[in-house]
Amino acid sequence: MTEANVLLVDDETDFVETMAKRLTKRDLNVSKAASGEEALEVLARHSEIEVVVLDVKMPGMDGGETLREIKRLYPLVEVIMLTGHATVRSGIEGMKLGAADYLSKPCDIEHLIAKVDEAAQKKRRHEEKIQEARLQEITLRRP
Repeated sequence: MTEANVLLVDDETDFVETMAKRLTKRDLNVSKAASGEEALEVLARHSEIEVVVLDVKMPGMDGGETLREIKRLYPLVEVIMLTGHATVRSGIEGMKLGAADYLSKPCDIEHLIAKVDEAAQKKRRHEEKIQEARLQEITLRRP
């Protein structure tokens, strides 16, 4: 497992605090947000974030709207949808919108960590491919 930079987004502050402690103990770098709007603010300030663990049901900007904005503004950031109100339909909708995965609350911490690690690795592979393509483009332009 690699050290990943994670943003937890959930309006249930007790859940976020508990989950942040558990993930930090396992060497993950954790940022927190209590709403979709706050999540976008955190992402704007912290370009190192690789994975967002996002609650589906939140007041104001819900998980679906937040996911859309994250993918529009930060297309390489991976998002794992998390909900206590799991339904097949919202899971399928999240995946259609670009979520890397969809888990039900409460979820097993080891399972969540494995999914976060998988998502972080995927983001890193995409970034490497982009760097390689840019290098190739520069190399091909030389006379």
